[in-house]
Amino acid sequence: MTEHEAVVRPARPEDLPRIVELIHEHVAYEKSGPRPPGLGDRLGPALFGAGARVWVLLAETPRGEVAGYAACSEEFSFWDGRPYLHMDCLYLAEEARGHGLGAALMDGVTGLARERDLDHVEWQTPDWNEGAIRFYDRLGATGRPKRRYSLPVGQPPTG
Repeated sequence: MTEHEAVVRPARPEDLPRIVELIHEHVAYEKSGPRPPGLGDRLGPALFGAGARVWVLLAETPRGEVAGYAACSEEFSFWDGRPYLHMDCLYLAEEARGHGLGAALMDGVTGLARERDLDHVEWQTPDWNEGAIRFYDRLGATGRPKRRYSLPVGQPPTG
């Protein structure tokens, strides 16, 4: 597979089962905990329902197999006073890496930002993911040291 064979396209409702499979692979790759049941049921309306605000681009192999995805949404930067495209996830199945699909997905993501009149894209990757860091550095992206936190809101904080 070469770069000129890379196909990137918007996700369609019939892609949802494959997207969920890739998400579970991605979760395992990043050594994260399992996701709650019903992921496809929650994602469907967010991706394909009226007023959907999440966009997923899919990378296909020359055989038409969906091998990866990039999931994006619009966010607002308070410091800059303007919106930007947030790429929540970019993932390629292991056998699809190193064939230009990641670069094609990033081209698709930057194209989506331009279509939406957004001047930049932001994302994160785990600090242990050296392959992803090298890939993003080769693209000319710059890293910013920050730490991401998550706070469940179901119970009051303690301590």
